[in-house]
Amino acid sequence: MSVYEFSLIVFTSFFTLINPLALMPVFMSMTASMTVRQRNVTALKATLISLAMLLVFAFGGQFIFKFFSISIDSLRIVGGVIFFLVGFDMLQARFSRMKSSGETETEFSNDIAITPLAIPMICGPGSITNAIVLMEDSETFGYKMVLIGGLVAVMAITFVVLLSSGKLVKWMGDMGIKVMMRLMGLIVMVIAVEFFFAGLKPLLLEILNKVQI
Repeated sequence: MSVYEFSLIVFTSFFTLINPLALMPVFMSMTASMTVRQRNVTALKATLISLAMLLVFAFGGQFIFKFFSISIDSLRIVGGVIFFLVGFDMLQARFSRMKSSGETETEFSNDIAITPLAIPMICGPGSITNAIVLMEDSETFGYKMVLIGGLVAVMAITFVVLLSSGKLVKWMGDMGIKVMMRLMGLIVMVIAVEFFFAGLKPLLLEILNKVQI
């Protein structure tokens, strides 16, 4: 495989798995009460945290998973549960992680940026698995640099897309945000179910095979 082909695979696979355009309405719903500056800072934190996490898993994912005896399927199940809870709250036109009275704006932004924006929405089971697999395919230093460059490019695009959501928030207004939040909540819950059963099915099959043996 040439460097050009590998770079194309890296970019298209991560862009498809992360899907920045699909993230935008969810991000808008979660940050609707924030100012433009707070929303921009949250978007930056979420993308930087996601990039750091994906790089960690790319270089040390196999070791981490083996050390803690974690499987990708288990990660899918946990991600599905988190997605479902987030989607359920969005379906009620609210978001469970509300700012408490004693919490600063910075603390609130940090919490939202880490979970659920960075993990598992941007840095999810699919992108983590992709990072580990592509790193194993990177036989030379040059290929590893292409992988890192591709990740940075996709995260930069994700950041720009999330930044543009501020204009849509102003245009849609409070009623539009609530309608969109309910619709996206339903979609997020469907995605959560898919995540959950995608992780549960292989585990159940493995258990059944052991029982039969």
